Amino acid sequence: MDDERSVRRVGLGMMLLFWLLFIAVGAWWFHGFLAAQRNPNAHLVDAVEGGDAPITLERSHSGHFMATGRINGEPVEFLLDTGATYVAVPATLAERLGLEASGSAWFNTANGRVRGELTTLDEVSLGGFSASDVRGSISPGMEGDVALMGMSFLNRFDIEIRNSRMVLRPAESP
Repeated sequence: MDDERSVRRVGLGMMLLFWLLFIAVGAWWFHGFLAAQRNPNAHLVDAVEGGDAPITLERSHSGHFMATGRINGEPVEFLLDTGATYVAVPATLAERLGLEASGSAWFNTANGRVRGELTTLDEVSLGGFSASDVRGSISPGMEGDVALMGMSFLNRFDIEIRNSRMVLRPAESP
């Protein structure tokens, strides 16, 4: 009788362990699935510099072009914004990256006129392309850790948007 009870307990324990592992693996997979939906271009952060191959970005599930690149060597998630003049960095992210303000300015945004700080980013990179001394802004009104990749970096590319893809090709020098 005791042997039967201990076998039953071991069986229940194994079944419980199986279901816990099954749920944990499912949650891990689903988290990765959601992350890929939010930023389908996260792999660009590991791209090797050099070459003239175009960068092809997939539109995120929310309809934006998101990509992971680097500012001063640190990984940063970007929302590509051809309507932004500068690479705009939220104040909390700027603090974490150690960015220093070089002056203040007023900016016209979708949310109205706001005051922010100007800065120079030593290096910005995306998909194997990098640029030095990129003009940026530190925007105290922006929340989160997503920076706007504006034209101070994107002006180095010919930009083509078709359907759900954005293709960035290095601009030819005049």
